[in-house]
Amino acid sequence: MSYEHLLRIDKPFFTQHDVAYALGIKLASTAVLCNRYVKKGLLMRLKRGLYARTETLGHLGQLGLFHIANMLQVPSYISLMTALSYYGITTQGQRGSFESISVKRTKTFEAGDLSFHYSKIRPDLYRGFIKRDGVFIARPEKALLDSFYLASMGRYALDGSSLDLTKVDEEMLADFCVLYPPKTRRYFEGVYAKINRP
Repeated sequence: MSYEHLLRIDKPFFTQHDVAYALGIKLASTAVLCNRYVKKGLLMRLKRGLYARTETLGHLGQLGLFHIANMLQVPSYISLMTALSYYGITTQGQRGSFESISVKRTKTFEAGDLSFHYSKIRPDLYRGFIKRDGVFIARPEKALLDSFYLASMGRYALDGSSLDLTKVDEEMLADFCVLYPPKTRRYFEGVYAKINRP
């Protein structure tokens, strides 16, 4: 079975089931086949049972990579500096690094030069995100407060001076803020007061 047969799979990333279906082979054989192509550098293992063609991964745009981030840990949504950078609220986002919020666990998946990091949050705070262009992403105000929440718990490095709060809806920010513990609200108010805003 040649690598060219995998080109039949018209998806940016795919499972072993996709490989078995496209190539007409047994599921048990796909693990061996995919491992062989991972070793050759033709496929990239995103996580167990989920792959992308190395060439395709290198050419994916931001939304394609956001789709992968949503898939690697379910449920999750794009947030923190990744979302704030997407909305133009910060310049602190890191190229090749994608941050998400999850209720399952804090975990990082590495795929070549790409890093997908998931921060666990309390289940009652898992809200305030939307589906845009097929991607689950925090609203700007929620991404901001997720960042302050984790920073107030000592779990996240946040540079308040990099934030442009003129792009934030203050009424929505206040609505979301009441969901967070007092420690987070105090931390947020302290940083918020220091940021120069026109």
